Amino acid sequence: MTDYAVLMQQASALLEEEPSFVAAMSNLSALIAENLPDLNWAGFYLAHGEMLTVGPFQGKPACIHIPFGRGVCGTAAVRDETVLVPDVHLFPGHIACDSASRSEIVIPLHRDGKVAGVMDIDSPLLNRFTDADRKGLEQLAALMDEKLAY
Repeated sequence: MTDYAVLMQQASALLEEEPSFVAAMSNLSALIAENLPDLNWAGFYLAHGEMLTVGPFQGKPACIHIPFGRGVCGTAAVRDETVLVPDVHLFPGHIACDSASRSEIVIPLHRDGKVAGVMDIDSPLLNRFTDADRKGLEQLAALMDEKLAY
């Protein structure tokens, strides 16, 4: 099980003095990929109008553009809430950027109270993400909200 308290301390220290949200996203995606077992993609999509565009990530090449409301990422952006999917093949409208992905969690990011992007984490295992993962990853995503506020 991932120790999110330790991971949060590491992420806070890593990002503390970094003014660039791109650099912060790059390092945070690497930290997540390194410390959470059984992942095949960890990264970010940034909002541009009603479209999400791939940002810094760790994993195989990804879908470049995802419209708001499509797939897990677009759904999380429209709902402005975390979407945890135990089996992506049962999620209506799932976009298969990597056919190895079986479960996914997506957390919205904010700037000035509006959705500015999402943090997207995929796993090749069914039911990979728990409520503890959701809570821990939401705390990590909140660090990015602070970077996007600049």
